[in-house]
Formats: sequence, structure tokens, C-alpha cells
Amino acid sequence: MSTYKDSGVDIEAGDQASRLAYGHAKATFAGREGMIGSAAILEGGFSGALDMGDFFLIQNDDGVGSKVMIAEMIGDYSTLGFDLLAMVVDDAICTGAEVISVTNTVDTEKVDAKIVDAMMAGLSQACLEQKVVIPGGEIAELSSQVIGMTWNASAVGIVEKDKFIDGSKVAAGDKVIALRSHGFRSNGFSLVRHILKENFGEKWFDEDFGNGQSWGEVVLKPSLIYHRGLLGLLGAYGEKRAVDVHGLVHMTGGGFEGNFWRVVDRERFDFEFNEGLEGFDASAPLLCHAHEAMKRLMDMGQVSYEEAAKTWNMGLGMLVIVPAEEFERSLEFLDDAGFEHVLLGEIVQK
Repeated sequence: MSTYKDSGVDIEAGDQASRLAYGHAKATFAGREGMIGSAAILEGGFSGALDMGDFFLIQNDDGVGSKVMIAEMIGDYSTLGFDLLAMVVDDAICTGAEVISVTNTVDTEKVDAKIVDAMMAGLSQACLEQKVVIPGGEIAELSSQVIGMTWNASAVGIVEKDKFIDGSKVAAGDKVIALRSHGFRSNGFSLVRHILKENFGEKWFDEDFGNGQSWGEVVLKPSLIYHRGLLGLLGAYGEKRAVDVHGLVHMTGGGFEGNFWRVVDRERFDFEFNEGLEGFDASAPLLCHAHEAMKRLMDMGQVSYEEAAKTWNMGLGMLVIVPAEEFERSLEFLDDAGFEHVLLGEIVQK
């Protein structure tokens, strides 16, 4: 039975390190108390917020992780920029913020101008689509420190204070709408690679998946970016909000359990899944949403539902929490944005 830990990733150790790191970060907040740029404490949030008077400045960073290794295997770096941008702007949008810029850093064993050109061309295209600028970046050749390449980015966004989303408005009866993902996005790839290598060997990426695609092509599929489409619902900076969104949950590492309760207070609320969905199984409530590749990997690697649900997004990339009376109106905006969506369930009082 394969687990994320078997593939070299210890989620519990990572969570502990994150808690310790955030403790040290919070210690710096006192340095700007009462000044422009003082920090808002967002326990469990997806981004940091700095008080700039009438608005918050939102900052966060992330990277494409080991998905870059699959691009290296296939020799196609053109789509990684969409993954990189998705990881940071879709964290920032969870506060209601419109991202205005991203910077990025490439740490590589050996600089290859053609590879960097392909990566940045993809990031540039993704940024143009999302109306985000790239004011700068850094490329570091670290032959004695890095094997292969890592690619990370930092995002800066803005949101008016009266439109700031922190989950405090979440209430019993709220509907939770799930937006479909295009695949694994940029999380859980150590387990993906581990299972495929165990089953097909070193050249697993060339193995036939079906539908005219190789396994490498399927798992490299670029992330759907939700940021710009969600701004139609949230209102961009200076625009009126269309719907009183109570919470947004980016389904990244940790899956549903690891992210939903970062926004929703589990001491006050429970969650009831929509049992009327086709294929719904109360013992594995997210399995009916999972992409075919995820289900096949679960079978090949004998991955338990619990392990899969905390490692992958199970086919759902973003959750939108809205009041029941605004549910239908929300669907109109999500339809306009072109998102596939489903009513995942409802917030209930404990």
C-alpha cells in the first residue's frame, strides 16, 4: 500500500515545520504595530495581509514542486508557468484579493537558456490572461546545491478592507460549491511518480494512458487558474462585489481536510456532503469527483481513500462558500466564468 510518506514526503513533519515557521513570522509583526503595513493575523489562512489604510496588501509564495521533474522527463516546459501562477494567485484570491504582480526565482543545477525561455514564455502567457505583471525575478545556477531545478514565485495582491474574506462570515446553512480541476495541479506529485515508477519503471512517462495520451502528458496537464474568473463573483479592486462570498478554499496539499478547516471553524460547524450526487459513497465522499488518472493510481498503488484525499485534490481545485439565498446567483457568475461546478454540500451547526 503506497503512501505519501513512502514517496519521501512527510506531511506531519511539514505541518509542524510550518507551525514553527509561522510562529517566528508572527514575532516580527510587533515591529510594525501602529504603522503603515502592520500585519493582520490570519491563523490558517492562505496568504498574509498588511494594513495599507483603505485596503490590505496581500502576499504569499509557492512553487511548482516536483512537477518540474516530469517536465524534465518529457522535455516540455511550456505549461509549468500556468502551474506556478495558479499556486500563488489562487491562494491570494481566497482573501478576495486581486493579484497585481508576481516575481519568480529559478534555482537550477545548470542554466539552459532554451528551457528558461520556454518556462517564462508560459508564465508570461498565463500572467497576461490573468492581468498580472512580472516586475522581476532571479535565476541562480547552483550546481553544487541543486539537482535539476526548482521554480518558485511570490504574489502581491490588493483587496479593500470591506471585501476582505477571512472565513468569519461562514454560517450554518451556507452552500459549498466545488469547482472542478483539470488534474493534479501542483500537489502530490512525489506520490504520483512513486506509483508510476513502481508499476512501469524509469520510463513510466512514455506508457500509454489511453485516449491518445501518455501517462506523462496526463499528469503534466497544466493547472486551471481560478483567480480572474472568480473576480467576476468577488469584484476586482474598486468594483462592487456581486455576491457576499463567505469563504474560499484552495484545494492544494492536504486536500479537503487539510484546507477546508483552515477557513471554516470546526469547533462551531460541521459539513454535510451532498449525498444526491451520482456515484456518491458516504465512506469515500470525494471519490465520485476524482479524475480517472487519480482512480487508476489508487488502484495501481493500493492507495487508500484517506491517503488519496489528503494528498490530491480529488478533482476539485477550489471551494466557494456562499449564503443559501445567493447560491443560484453565484452559479450564474461561475457559469459565465466557464467553470465546471457542483454543489459539494452545506455548512451545518454543531
